[in-house]
Amino acid sequence: MLARDLISIDIPPLTIHDEGKKALEWMDEFKVSHLPIIDRTTYVGIVSDTEIIDFVTPDEQVGKLRKALAKPFVFEYQHAYEALKVYDTLKITLIPVLDERERYMGVITQQKLLSYFSEIVDARDPGSLIVLELHQMDYSLSQIAQIAESNGARILSLFLTPHRDSTELDVTFKINMEDPSPVLQTLERYGYKVQASFSQGNAGKSLKDRYDSLMHYLNI
Repeated sequence: MLARDLISIDIPPLTIHDEGKKALEWMDEFKVSHLPIIDRTTYVGIVSDTEIIDFVTPDEQVGKLRKALAKPFVFEYQHAYEALKVYDTLKITLIPVLDERERYMGVITQQKLLSYFSEIVDARDPGSLIVLELHQMDYSLSQIAQIAESNGARILSLFLTPHRDSTELDVTFKINMEDPSPVLQTLERYGYKVQASFSQGNAGKSLKDRYDSLMHYLNI
């Protein structure tokens, strides 16, 4: 999925002539803490609610902040992973998208981006999540897939999370079985360290809740 495919048309940009009061009203209306500012089709930068409160009076134009604004963005032809990287680094509530001539096209919201990644990891479909911890040299996708398939399961999604300053990594994958017990037993028999598992059958929580908890644990 490219950045252009995730653009939200619901949030308009500010212009350099818009007043601080209008900017804050829009942020409240669209439930964001940042808005892009443009000068015609030129992307000027992104402004936060705190910057407006601290440096702009209600009747002053946001263009006053032009030289001080941060200018994060992704190009329309970049993958969604690039947008995720910007979000993770800057902790902003939306990210502007520019075309190849650096003209403003729109923004990607947190909700839009998270919905996309929720889809590619099959967060909404029934099944179970399994997290393995192992050395990077011991990682074998073919063996993990073979173990899952030998128990009648199919891997729906898989991603790797390397440990910082270590040769260890977490392998998180989802299978299409609500009860992961047979797969877990075989993994342990093959010597894999199962760090965690989350199934739809766990009392009190749906798989979606477990998925959200896991994403928080992995800091994604």
